[in-house]
Amino acid sequence: MMPSRDIARLIEIMAALRDKETGCPWDVEQTFATIAPYTIEEAYEVAEAIASGDMRDLCEELGDLLLQVVYHAQMADEAGAFAFPDVVEAITTKLIRRHPHVFGDADAKAAGAARGQWERIKAEEKRERGVEHKRLLDGVPIAIPALMRALKLQEKASTVGFDWNDPRAVLAKLREELDEIEAEIGDSTPERLEDEVGDLLFAAVNLARHLDVDSDQALRRANAKFARRFGAIEDGLAAEGRKPGEATLDEMEALWKRAKGAES
Repeated sequence: MMPSRDIARLIEIMAALRDKETGCPWDVEQTFATIAPYTIEEAYEVAEAIASGDMRDLCEELGDLLLQVVYHAQMADEAGAFAFPDVVEAITTKLIRRHPHVFGDADAKAAGAARGQWERIKAEEKRERGVEHKRLLDGVPIAIPALMRALKLQEKASTVGFDWNDPRAVLAKLREELDEIEAEIGDSTPERLEDEVGDLLFAAVNLARHLDVDSDQALRRANAKFARRFGAIEDGLAAEGRKPGEATLDEMEALWKRAKGAES
């Protein structure tokens, strides 16, 4: 079987891998549940390729992510639930319906994109399928990363006016949460501390939202910054024939500050 630019070939390859008689033993034994973690991992690797600006890597990672879609569709096809063409039809139907200002009639195009249009049409689709949430926050998925879920919960609550109007008010809340953690240190249970730290993180996401900062991207950049500066510490010590475990905290702190100064 030769490589191809045709999506049909990828679907054929996936079907061959899942063939119970001649396929790959590892692929054959996989389920939706066992593949789901790889799907999430591949999505993050796409994000990493975008952050690095490496287009060749992005092309490869998008292929890996596409494979995940084909993989799940193949398993669904085997179960008689749906197939890859159904996935394509579902998303094209959704995109056309949710963009009446692009794909609708002349009146819809003339009206343009209305505020809240996407969410309103999405809610209509759920009602048509008999899926209507009784509470405002019920539709926010539990399985998504906690940072992302915090943001979506806050955005949902904001739609009905449950929100601060000034970032400074959120900043005050952040300080309040810090004070509560300080009060708990040394005289609290692990569960209580976890609860308070969770409140602090939730408030930090809220502050980022009010400042129009992508909290996930901000944390990614902070992670990269930490790794880069700690690498500078290791390089500095290696030049002296030492490793981090052989240096004092003060020595490492001095190298950290040097790295920070060099960046600025």
